[in-house]
Amino acid sequence: STYELHRSECGRKSLFLRRHKFIDYVSHCFHNQGWSLDACVGYALDKGIFQKDQVVSTKTLYNYVDLGLMDIKNGDLPEKVKRNTKTRRARVNKRILGRSIDERSPRIESRKDFGHWECDLVLGHKTKDDDVLLTLCERKTRQFFMIKIEDKTSASVMKAFDKLREYYGSKWNQIFKSITTDNGSEFADLSDLEQVSKTLVYYAHPYTS
Repeated sequence: STYELHRSECGRKSLFLRRHKFIDYVSHCFHNQGWSLDACVGYALDKGIFQKDQVVSTKTLYNYVDLGLMDIKNGDLPEKVKRNTKTRRARVNKRILGRSIDERSPRIESRKDFGHWECDLVLGHKTKDDDVLLTLCERKTRQFFMIKIEDKTSASVMKAFDKLREYYGSKWNQIFKSITTDNGSEFADLSDLEQVSKTLVYYAHPYTS
């Protein structure tokens, strides 16, 4: 079958999960030392606390903040206003596809409740025939799914979610209370889940896609 459900135990984890020790380190230094994200990355590499293949870039950290994957909020990042202003102006008019991530409730932000997921696509880079993987990470438990899909179109993404809904049946609403993703065109129809279930769908800010 084109659609195969994988668990993180199978060894295929997202970059976020593979770098969780570094991300925890960044969060600690940010909150306890008052460092910027740039400073956290630079210090970790300069002092050899982490090797280059154990860290993520500052830009990636900002994207994680936007998606709510870290316990750092955009309002805590005053230097972010100054970053990539040229690129941001070029993208500022891009529409948000549905509910903004800013509308997420404090309960979701707290990670106290199970059932709130982050969704993304992982694309192969070697050839056009490389796998396209739909990833889902639960915010509280870090439970992680990968689903192989045909391509990066919205139709393929929704086909995968249709199969997930069929698989979980009556348990769907308890397991998938909300899904947060970026506003790429591949997720343009994801908010349709709100019409057929109780799942709330949130989109990150336009300039982060």
